[in-house]
Amino acid sequence: MSKNNLDTSMKLSSVEAFLEEVASRPLVKRSSSKGRLFFAMDATASRQMTWDRAAHIQTEMFVETAKLGGLEVQLGFFRGFDEFKVSQWTSDPERLLSIMKSVNCMAGQTQIEKVLKHALNQTKKFKLDAVVYVGDSMEEDIDNLGQSAGNLGMYGVPVFMFQEGHDPITNIAYEEVAKLSGGACVSFDLGSVGVLKDLLTAVAVFTAGGRQALEKMSFPGRQDVKKLIQKIGKK
Repeated sequence: MSKNNLDTSMKLSSVEAFLEEVASRPLVKRSSSKGRLFFAMDATASRQMTWDRAAHIQTEMFVETAKLGGLEVQLGFFRGFDEFKVSQWTSDPERLLSIMKSVNCMAGQTQIEKVLKHALNQTKKFKLDAVVYVGDSMEEDIDNLGQSAGNLGMYGVPVFMFQEGHDPITNIAYEEVAKLSGGACVSFDLGSVGVLKDLLTAVAVFTAGGRQALEKMSFPGRQDVKKLIQKIGKK
């Protein structure tokens, strides 16, 4: 097997495992007509090289789900010295794009626990359907993260962890957060950003419109990924 074929095989295997995890999780019935997704990002300096590209992919995800008219998104990010900010809830992709473009990466440590605690506070006010987190590292107490993730799980809020790169310590933490909250975890890199786009879009569409909406999605030129994504929501 050539190196390219091996890399492709590994990426698809990762995608399949992720989707199988998603498929095993029940979709909690919403308390409102629109799905609510909290989308959080690590904006520390280590992500500077891939930030613009990742932001573009994330914006495309919002544009796709906006067509459904059924998803409200709140953006959150951390960077620098103890800086953690969140946006207002919105279903306007142009507003989300504007926020994305205004963020620059700054050196600092991870604040994943703040992300999880904010999501918990939000879901106590009005039910969240899912949390998506994109980052590349973890510099916190894993037990504290586990506690926060477990609390979200108790409220039926799954956390989908997208790990940029393959740092093993980070992966252990991300997998624990996903497992304890009832979500799933997958890794990506610059060579698999197309897969990242499809997966992010799939999770968002599923949150907004359920399995029926997801089955109507098209992923041109990515029939293999499309078949895997169709597993989402099946028991």
